[in-house]
Amino acid sequence: MAHILLIEDNHDIRENTTEILELAGYKVSSAANGKAGVELAISNPPDIIVCDIMMPVLDGYGVLHLLNRNPQLTGIPFIFLTAKAERADFRKGMEMGADDYVTKPFTDIELLTAIESRLKKSELLKKDYAGDADGMRQMIRDFKGHDLSNITNANECHEYLKKQLLYKEGSYPRYLFHIKKGKIKTFKINELGKEFTTNIFSEGDFFGYTAILEKSAYKENAEAMEDCEITLIAKDDFDQLIEKSPEASKKFIHLLASNVSEKEQQLLGLAYNSLRKRVADTLISLKKKFHTKTDEQFSMHISREDLANLAGTATESLIRTLSDFKSEKIIEIKEGNIVILDEEKLNRMLN
Repeated sequence: MAHILLIEDNHDIRENTTEILELAGYKVSSAANGKAGVELAISNPPDIIVCDIMMPVLDGYGVLHLLNRNPQLTGIPFIFLTAKAERADFRKGMEMGADDYVTKPFTDIELLTAIESRLKKSELLKKDYAGDADGMRQMIRDFKGHDLSNITNANECHEYLKKQLLYKEGSYPRYLFHIKKGKIKTFKINELGKEFTTNIFSEGDFFGYTAILEKSAYKENAEAMEDCEITLIAKDDFDQLIEKSPEASKKFIHLLASNVSEKEQQLLGLAYNSLRKRVADTLISLKKKFHTKTDEQFSMHISREDLANLAGTATESLIRTLSDFKSEKIIEIKEGNIVILDEEKLNRMLN
């Protein structure tokens, strides 16, 4: 049962509104002025606050100001009740952090709809979505009302052959890409022609979204590491989700934060780690990203060139290091696949 704090100085409106909210199944606390309302919020934090603007002792703006200064109360959905309908008043409230306005006189349905909408969005913002394809599907299902599979199924699935480019650095995005089968790498090439792999994506992953969000050209290239099946989701469909739902946008940015952290660690490793450490770190990172069965040894087929690019070293140096790891029984190589035998030894190299 959601808890609502109602702050309203008019006795009749306060009593009638409390009765309506209780009949709708909410738990209601009420206060006759702003000061008493703030004290109630501190002693018993509600799920949402409905507050009048024009009140004695402390007005609604003052209530919102004090709540925003309290770390335990910031983020609670806040709805103003007001007889003032001037644009400047609305703007002032929104700039201070109000979530909505209900103008007096209001109907029962208007108030209940506003409350239900804000409570629903508040619950969505509290959700902790996984930073993978499943997390993004769940997020889009919650915010847009249907599964991403409805979008991907409505778009044509394309086949890409090994080594085929999906997009080049400097071109502008037209699609969000979703991998149904295969692996994709993104990479940059410096002025000397040296390639540096920035990421690897596999089945279920989305990629190509950074340029869409930035409304910029691609800053890297994308190439199929093996034969792939890729669904192309129209850029406009993705834009519509992000632009129509600020909450979805915030959550998606949260998902991207993990990618930024990963890139920072990768760059620090390239700058300061020895060759053995860089190769060990790359193998561990690949296992964390692609290993799904905890009871089996991790095995992955990846070209030595791609692995060298991820580790930031020459292919010849990588091959020598893998040979050392093999002789030390840290890894095994079977038909081109790298099998991690002793992850603990790889982790010890990083300490």
